[in-house]
Amino acid sequence: MQAKINELHRELHREFYLTCEKYYIFELLTIAAGIMGLYTYNLRGEVFSNAQTGNVVKMSAAIGRGKISEGLYYLVPFTAYILGTVLSEILPEKVRRTHFIRWDTMLVGIEIVVLFLIGFIPFTWPDQLVQVIICFLCSMQFNTFRQAEGIPMATTFVTNHVRQIGISIARIIMHHEQEQEARTKAGRHARIILAFFMGGAVTTFAGRYLGEKTIWLAIIPLSVCFVFLLRSDLVYEHAMLDLKPHGH
Repeated sequence: MQAKINELHRELHREFYLTCEKYYIFELLTIAAGIMGLYTYNLRGEVFSNAQTGNVVKMSAAIGRGKISEGLYYLVPFTAYILGTVLSEILPEKVRRTHFIRWDTMLVGIEIVVLFLIGFIPFTWPDQLVQVIICFLCSMQFNTFRQAEGIPMATTFVTNHVRQIGISIARIIMHHEQEQEARTKAGRHARIILAFFMGGAVTTFAGRYLGEKTIWLAIIPLSVCFVFLLRSDLVYEHAMLDLKPHGH
């Protein structure tokens, strides 16, 4: 009897996480991000859309070699990423006031529509157009989805996940009492890296056959994600639309 009481006590005091914070949502988003990243790099001008460190490196290298115009070219995706962050800071509050769905859900829906349209843009068009659009989307996704069940995570690049695995290994070695928690966190970060890798590998393979429509592969995980989020907003969590996800 006491065991059941203790279990109920733990359930009542367990921290609540919205659907937009669930780990499986982050996995789906990361698969889509891996697809978007490899799409712009392999098929649309070798630009990194997920994060901007690589673009800054390529820009500085080009300028250092005296190729000023080539270097300044990377300011285009860089600026798009900044603007995406700005917009994803302004819009959530406006969407929240509608009391219909969350900004998180709306963003995933927008991504699906935009990526579908991108699939119709032929390779004969300037790559910059697609680069800007996808950088914009990745920036908003990165800034919107910040924590998965209390663990800070990025859905558009893996550098921090690699770092967190290293931290977890160090804790396993130094603090045996934290071993189980550290193993769990390391496993979750490793699965996010794997999700990104899978998205990128599939895109690289499929790009040889699907061409510009390869980007439609990202719509698959995003659509699954959108169904879960929309169902929660309209049914299970409709009374909690004013509740902000952790990290915001």
